[in-house]
Parts: sequence; C-alpha cells; structure tokens
Amino acid sequence: MIYVATYAGMMALRLLQLRAVYPVLLAALFLFSAFRYEVGCDWFGYENQYQVFGAATFPDLLSMNEPLWTAIVMLQVRLDLPYPWLNVISSAIFFWGAHRLAIRQPDKLGFLILLFPVLIINMPMSGIRQGAAIGLICMAFNAFSDRKLLRYLIYVIIAAGIHSSASIFLLLAPLVQGRLTRGRLFLSFLLAIPGGFALMGTDMAATATTRYIGTGIDSAGASYRIALLVMTALLFFTLLTRPWARTFPEDHKIVTIGSLMMLATVPALILSSVVGDRLGYYFIPIQTMILARIPHLPLRTGRGPLTAAPYLALLAVLTVWIVFSDLFAGCYLPYESWLLGLPG
Repeated sequence: MIYVATYAGMMALRLLQLRAVYPVLLAALFLFSAFRYEVGCDWFGYENQYQVFGAATFPDLLSMNEPLWTAIVMLQVRLDLPYPWLNVISSAIFFWGAHRLAIRQPDKLGFLILLFPVLIINMPMSGIRQGAAIGLICMAFNAFSDRKLLRYLIYVIIAAGIHSSASIFLLLAPLVQGRLTRGRLFLSFLLAIPGGFALMGTDMAATATTRYIGTGIDSAGASYRIALLVMTALLFFTLLTRPWARTFPEDHKIVTIGSLMMLATVPALILSSVVGDRLGYYFIPIQTMILARIPHLPLRTGRGPLTAAPYLALLAVLTVWIVFSDLFAGCYLPYESWLLGLPG
C-alpha cells in the first residue's frame, strides 16, 4: 500500500495548506519515479529498446518514427550509462514540464498531488517515452496560453520526435493566436481534416493501426480513465467555464479546447481502447488544471464539496486499482529503488 500511503500523505499536506513543501514534494516524486528498479509494466520493454536502439547508428535515425528517442538511447549507450538511467532521463523531462505548468497554477501543490494517482504512476513510472512527451506538451500548453506559435510548434515537434502520438497537437496550431470564437473553432476543424488525413497516412499511424485497431488488444482501465476526463470536461462546460473566463482569461482558450478534446477521446476509445487511452493521457494535465483551480473560482455554491471531490475520487480509484488489479500487483509491487546502487 505504499502508493495509497504516499497519496494520502500528500493529501494531508494539501489539507494542512503546507504549500511551501512543493519543491520538496516535486523532488521526492522525481526520485520515486526516476530511481525505481524493475517497477512499471514497461520496464522490460524499454530494457529491450535499450539493447536494440543502443546498437543503432546515426544514419538509422533518418528512418525512425521517433528519432529523438532513439538518439537519447544511442547517446546513453555511448556514454556507457546502464539502462536504469533511461528512467532518470525520461522522468527529468516529464517532471520539468509538469513543474513549468504547475508554477502557473494558483495551487501548484494541489496540481502536483492530483497528477500522482493516474498520470505519474502510469507514465514516468511505466510508459516513459510518452511520459517524456507529455512533459514537453505541458510546456507547449504554456506556449499556447502565451500565444507563442513558434515556441508551441517547437515543443510539439520535439515531443513528437520522442513519441509520435504527440504530433496530433500540430492540428491545434491554427488556434494558438487570436480569440477562440465558434467561427475560428469551426474553421480550425475544417483545416484539421486534411491535417488529420495527412497524419493518418504516416508510418506512425500505420503502425498504430496494425498494433491496436481490430486486433483485440485492450488497455486495462482505459474506460475508467476516459470517464474521468469526460466528467471533468462536462463539469467545466456546465459550471466552470464562465467563472474561469472572468478569473483566468489567459488560459481559458487552451482549457476549453482541451476539454473538447477530452470529449473527443470517447469515439477514439470506441475505435480502440489503446488509442483512446494513449490520447487521453495528454489531457490529464489540463484535467488537473481544472480540478486544482476549483477553490479559486468564484462559484455561487458547492465549492467546498467540489474542491474535495477530485482528491477523494482519485483516492478511491487508486485504492480499487491496487486491490483488484492483478496487473498492478505484477507491475508495481513490490516497489524497489536503486538509489543506494544498482542491484547485481
């Protein structure tokens, strides 16, 4: 129950309003994620990538779907760093991006805590390649809020070089600058259609189709995670969007678009639970922004229960996941760290 105890302890810090501990907690979660040993469902899969990509040559990068990720592994091997350091590198990218987004929140401690039960455990502690890409997309969200198109594109392109699924955010580029109106949203949707077909024609899309669509491969817990995204999006559109626009106008646009894309994960889930789930993870930072800012919005009623509900709901989700999932037990238990040295 180390994971439940960790989350419960963080909830206590938030309840006591100990916001000054944020940098300590950030460092502790980084160490918890980066220096785990044989923990995470993808541990041995990435160990295999370390062996395969480590033997690649620089000309090989030109034919890779994720050349930056391959380059990271190649460089690590050439520096004679053992495989577990790959988790340190990917966790550093994730937590740096999460931190850059967190410090823009009125409650950065709450934001970081709410990331733990789903995003941190599943991404930098397992799917490390997408975890690194999500860290970069967090910085792209900041650039979007600042209306910095070039910076936004740079972060998205780098993220796509690590995990090609991040290229879907290139379709949001027409919305970075200017006000978000129904006309602009509709025009951007029309422009996204050829862009979507172009992405579907890439090797990345062909690989995803071959692996996940119509193959019977499912993502455990995908429907629950996407249900949480959908409920958050509906909460935003029904109760929070107008107070948000008045209180936090600078990032109302990205949160609105992110909430629309949360709803769009439902048809993706129907197509393939793996595809829907993979896309859904990118929107958890925006979901967490919404949930962590509830106490800072001028709501007429129900702010207290709405503030507590996300923390308690995620505690329940984490507990049920740990108690009833054999996959969790096989992937994450027992928790071990190599901070005191690599075993063997």
